[in-house]
Amino acid sequence: MSGDQVLFTIVLGGVFFYVMVEFVRSIRLVPARMEFIVERFGRYHVTLKAGFHLLLPFIDNVAYQQNLKEHTINVPPQSCFTKDEIQVEVDGVVYMQVYDSAKASYGITDFRYAAVQLAQTTTRAIIGTLELDRTFEEREAISGKVVSVLDEAASKWGVRILRFEIKNLVPPESVRQSMEKQVTAERDRRAIVQKAIGQKQSLINTSEGMKSELVNVSEGEMQKRINEAEGLAQEILSIGEATAESIRKIAEAINGTGGEKAVKLELAQKYFSKLSLLKNRQKVILAGNMLDIDELLTSMDIDV
Repeated sequence: MSGDQVLFTIVLGGVFFYVMVEFVRSIRLVPARMEFIVERFGRYHVTLKAGFHLLLPFIDNVAYQQNLKEHTINVPPQSCFTKDEIQVEVDGVVYMQVYDSAKASYGITDFRYAAVQLAQTTTRAIIGTLELDRTFEEREAISGKVVSVLDEAASKWGVRILRFEIKNLVPPESVRQSMEKQVTAERDRRAIVQKAIGQKQSLINTSEGMKSELVNVSEGEMQKRINEAEGLAQEILSIGEATAESIRKIAEAINGTGGEKAVKLELAQKYFSKLSLLKNRQKVILAGNMLDIDELLTSMDIDV
């Protein structure tokens, strides 16, 4: 075989191999959550969804492959100045997702890089409108504003900005030490206030306990006096009732047979008892006849 024939054979084999490669490349399997951008003669032709696709060899070409899953992109730390001229270092994370593969492929060169740069410039602008204390308090508000600006710009790229999170917001060392001292002082102040409140509550509880004790003692003393008074009143009432009953019975006895004589005899006995005749053994001159009880009682002006 001559040299020309060998060269022809090599060229023919190369052409055949190239054709076979192109035929193989024309068979495309697109994975789930992926989209392929196909160009025909260098111009956008079609977007291939997930599944099996057959392209035209030598004519169709897969120019871009876009992942439709959520992307997580770190925003590098950067220095920002607050409204009160304090330098802080801020970094974060951007979460985004491609929803239009054609725009993401042809609308911008690199939407990831563009999103990071826009997130940094927007963060610097927003922090520049806030004082240092507010930057720590309004992290969610800062994130919301950054997402709003990013999403408006990313809509032209076929990308949706889902959220932006600030990872670290670090002030200078001197400012951090000052803030730590301020926090410690505030914590000590709250401890003193809580201790004073506790002591105040303790005194209130003690005084209320003493007050309750005095009230209970006074109520007990009052109830004791009421009970004694009620007992005395009941005793007087019982004595009165007994006396009345005794008088009633005496009156009934006097009005009965021989009652009048019995009364006279009782009075005479009491009269002699008063004179102490039997005790002192003295001679006493009495007016009247001692044997006549009626005459004696009459001389004593005793009405029976």
